[in-house]
Amino acid sequence: MKKKLLSILIASALLAALTACGGSSNKTGETITVLNYGKYFDPKAIKTFEKETGITVKYEEFESPEEMYTKYKAGSIGYDLICSSEYMVQRLMNEGEVLKMDYTGLENYKNLDSSILELCTSFDKNHTYALPYFYGTLGLLYDTTKVDADAVSSWNCLWDPAYKDEVIMMNSMRDTFTPALVSLGYSLNETDEAKLREALDILKKQRADDIAYAYYVDETADAMIGEEAAIALCYSGEAALAMEENDNLFYSIPEEGSNLWVDCWFVPKTCTNQDAVMKFLDFVCRDDISEINFEYVLYSSPNNYVVEHMDEEYREDPSICPPAERVEKCVIFTALSDEDAAVYSKLWQELFAD
Repeated sequence: MKKKLLSILIASALLAALTACGGSSNKTGETITVLNYGKYFDPKAIKTFEKETGITVKYEEFESPEEMYTKYKAGSIGYDLICSSEYMVQRLMNEGEVLKMDYTGLENYKNLDSSILELCTSFDKNHTYALPYFYGTLGLLYDTTKVDADAVSSWNCLWDPAYKDEVIMMNSMRDTFTPALVSLGYSLNETDEAKLREALDILKKQRADDIAYAYYVDETADAMIGEEAAIALCYSGEAALAMEENDNLFYSIPEEGSNLWVDCWFVPKTCTNQDAVMKFLDFVCRDDISEINFEYVLYSSPNNYVVEHMDEEYREDPSICPPAERVEKCVIFTALSDEDAAVYSKLWQELFAD
């Protein structure tokens, strides 16, 4: 009995020693804090990264680029890696908040589509600061049992009284201003306050006429799947997810043009472990992980392997593979100056003041 007890004690001591040294837990002691949009990374993929590298990922989420900016600027959390829309990445670049990336250590960087990388030169001229993750369009998800395809070929449907209390707008400032500006014939990058006020006026009218049912972001897909509304302003990826669940739903990019966006990873100056971050980004660019995340998110992927192995139904889906003639009319957001951002924020608050 004494020998047996001694053996147990020795085994327990060895196990404790191995655990303390990381031998059995496969932990390196390294941690990175990642900030990303909600529902934008398959949790299983994060677990795979942690298991393969021993690096712990603390994962936080936000709904809109503006919310991300506020979270980051608050300074309460030191983020190591952030994903956001190109115009917000550009704004932080202009503010000196973004560190340069060294792509030489990214073995899987070669997997990315050169045409998507070229898109990023509009805000990251030499591919120095941003790594594309997903891209897509802003458009209209609609219920084909309630709305004709011709109606959603124009942004004007968002002000049509026939859809009273049947339109979901976005709880995202620049996205909601986009259809208003474009329908008035203005650029979605407009900064003239008089023109922005014209856009605000028709957004106010939409609310006054009770056409807007709600202002959502992450809740849009579920609401449309549940047939709570007839039309929703939403990102193409949200549309694709909803269309998977409800055969009555379809997606349209209005003829007047819209926003083409590229969500990118960037390393903020609060990063304390850039080596671990680059390992994570290389992991993100890997073919199998890109495919896992595509299937989880259903946004257009810049990874060539994902595109080449995509099911035919996805190739024919305008929310995933938008028609070239519509994409030609789409524009990428440019970063707002502090002064212009303040004007937008003021008008956005006015929209909900009544």
